[in-house]
Amino acid sequence: MDIDVFAAAHNGDWERLERLVRRRRRLDGAEVDELVDLYQRVSTHLSVVRSSGQDPALVGRLSALVARARSAVTGAHDPAWRDLVGFFTRVFPAILYRLRWWWLGMTAGTVGIAAAVAWWIVADPAVMHAMGTPEYVAQVVEYEFANYYVENPRGSFAAQVWTNNAWVAAQAILYGVAFGVPTLYVMLLNALNLGAMAGLMIGHGRADVFFGLILPHGLLELTAVFVAGGIGLRLGWSLIAPGDRTRLRAFAEEGRSAVAAALGLAVVLFISGLIEGLVTGNTVAGHIPIPVALGIGVLAEVLFLLYVFVVGRRAHLEGETGDIRNAPAAVPVA
Repeated sequence: MDIDVFAAAHNGDWERLERLVRRRRRLDGAEVDELVDLYQRVSTHLSVVRSSGQDPALVGRLSALVARARSAVTGAHDPAWRDLVGFFTRVFPAILYRLRWWWLGMTAGTVGIAAAVAWWIVADPAVMHAMGTPEYVAQVVEYEFANYYVENPRGSFAAQVWTNNAWVAAQAILYGVAFGVPTLYVMLLNALNLGAMAGLMIGHGRADVFFGLILPHGLLELTAVFVAGGIGLRLGWSLIAPGDRTRLRAFAEEGRSAVAAALGLAVVLFISGLIEGLVTGNTVAGHIPIPVALGIGVLAEVLFLLYVFVVGRRAHLEGETGDIRNAPAAVPVA
């Protein structure tokens, strides 16, 4: 084969492919089709030139061109900001809506256990006395509960709260791989702790302080943790009852959704951490009245529920499942 004749015959295709690759972000539909066609043809040309072994420089030129064209054809995607917007406007809320009965059930169960524990402590003085000496209980009720929100600088406290809550939520989700049993344990511990503190505060006539400081951030924070627990249980249940899917496929699909949900919940918990650090802390310090703080907490919770049951419902009905989209097939090299 005369390599010079071959190069002269196909140089027009190579130059045209070079121009299309440079303009890859501004191509119309016909030019995209042309780009794919030329990529396949020039890949064949590269194979021919390489097999001839006559012109290493031309092999290098075509190899670089084919590599750039392959990236343009198989690696093209929307800008990252569009992926981010799509995640929070479709993927994440759709996951929450699809799994709503799991985390609503988790919410009811956890709150029910916490309420039962609180009632038990308030109703039975022996239980109250068993929780600590009168001096210790008085220290917790009169000082430590409220001081918790102001003993550290606001910013570092918010970051600490966010890290802790994100870790609890991640545990609740990830423990689903063990059939959800550890998830139930984590959620039970949280319910018992919440109920015990509520019982102590209410039993000593400090219900106003307890709810006034817990609810502004706790409505959103606890909802996020309940969501994590529900998703962890659903992940575990996919191993127990995969339905019409294979057990491996069901677990993989629910696992991908669970990871996506964990990322979204980290943002929700970041918001609740800001409320806890900046609103609850300033409420303790007397800078924000309790009714205002409660209003902020209720507003955050209402917005979250609207986000799930309006935005998430719409995305779910449009077919969004929260699973990753099928990757485009790679263009074959001839």
